[in-house]
Amino acid sequence: MTDDANLPTSSRSRAGGGLRIAVVIPCYNEALAIAQVVHGFRAALPGAEIHVFDNNSSDDTAAVARAAGATVTHVALRGKGNVVRRMFADVDADVYVMTDGDATYDAGAAPRLIDRLVSDNLDMVVGSRADDGQDVHTYRAGHRFGNRMLTGAVAQLFGGGLTDMLSGYRVFSRRYAKSFPALSRGFETETELTVHALELRMPYAEEATAYSTRPEGSVSKLSTYRDGWRILKTICKLFVSERPLQFFSIIGGLLALMSIVLVVPVVMTYVHTGLVPRLPTAVLATGAMLAAMLSFVCGVVMQAITLGRREAKRLSYLAIPSVREHVSRALGGGRE
Repeated sequence: MTDDANLPTSSRSRAGGGLRIAVVIPCYNEALAIAQVVHGFRAALPGAEIHVFDNNSSDDTAAVARAAGATVTHVALRGKGNVVRRMFADVDADVYVMTDGDATYDAGAAPRLIDRLVSDNLDMVVGSRADDGQDVHTYRAGHRFGNRMLTGAVAQLFGGGLTDMLSGYRVFSRRYAKSFPALSRGFETETELTVHALELRMPYAEEATAYSTRPEGSVSKLSTYRDGWRILKTICKLFVSERPLQFFSIIGGLLALMSIVLVVPVVMTYVHTGLVPRLPTAVLATGAMLAAMLSFVCGVVMQAITLGRREAKRLSYLAIPSVREHVSRALGGGRE
């Protein structure tokens, strides 16, 4: 068993550890910013492979990225989630650094995030955004509020202590990347990335990183309300699929409560008069109670299915060596 605390500092990063590091960058119409991003990560991580995944851009993003020295892959299916699926499937590395192609994230922070991943033997490090203060429109108040609300909702439903669930700047271990199913299509992929780590109880951390304004002339693809609504729907879908017993118990409880509210007056009337004058109400109350029982049974059945799926994902995750093991192998074997 290796002891990471005894590994030299240089072995915990690309500079001396021999880890295969890949910077993966989803892009859509970022011709004005992508060269800056590629050059920034080339300087911060000299030995890393830099992959730009062009999501059907209508500008010169692919050509600019290729000229800057990046490996460019075309992804026809529109949406960041579709790009993430291709990135993790096509790129083979020990550590994955995911960032956006709009030059808003600090490339210089990448070695620090990687060192945290390796030194603590983690599977995910999230670069939480800290406004650099250069432009009041960089990280707008509406986006901050929406981020806090959605991050809080995920924390309440799935646990965890992240403060910036929607950050696009993350570092992943190989076993995270190769066990991630990537089912979402668009910007809601960050939510899916977070819940995947929480549901498999992966070790993760968060590191503050500077968040800067876009290069002049480039335009954000985000829509505060549309994307916020899609993320909220994704949270609800994940709650149903990952916590079915809780979800259907809530539905069953509400139906049972409605049944009781409806049936009590009918029962009281029957006790006093021996008559059931509101037969439709009695039928509705009975139907609501049956639906409540059926909802609970559905929850139990789906919970068993969810546990089976989770066990399969966990076994897939455990079949891949940890980042610490990759460091040990790169150093020629660890200590017992």
